[in-house]
Amino acid sequence: MKKELNKKERLFCAQYARTGDPRFSAAAAGYAAPGITGFRLLARDDIREGIKNCSAQRPALPDEVAAGYRRLAFGGISDCVKLLRSFEQTGADEIEALDLFNISEIKLPKSGGMEIKFFDRLKALEKLENSVQNGGACGSALLRALGEGAENLMHSDGESAEI
Repeated sequence: MKKELNKKERLFCAQYARTGDPRFSAAAAGYAAPGITGFRLLARDDIREGIKNCSAQRPALPDEVAAGYRRLAFGGISDCVKLLRSFEQTGADEIEALDLFNISEIKLPKSGGMEIKFFDRLKALEKLENSVQNGGACGSALLRALGEGAENLMHSDGESAEI
């Protein structure tokens, strides 16, 4: 028998489908120790299925996608370097405060140390460039609509409207 997700778990799934950030999603759902809890939840099959269902119900908005690509392309890696240099001395609370968005993979080899793999910045820049070239720049449809609305107001009676 398949266990139903509780209210917090459903909220986590919805937030994660929207943001892709396990720490933020766990905090928004009301969990204590959100960094650790977020990653533990992601390890569960039922949670991943819930996230998949939420993602299918709500397609990503172009602005959200572009914001993610901008963050990958231009985001800093200083927190990642901090983790790499002192991961054995870093506590869970400190790790939760780090911005590790640009990391695609972390490995702890048996031989010791830590391997960190980053998302490809050039690919993120290419995606942003394609978005702009294809007219998918963030908010462009909204800006066009606002501009057309303002133009219509100005031409409707020959005078500009007071706003």
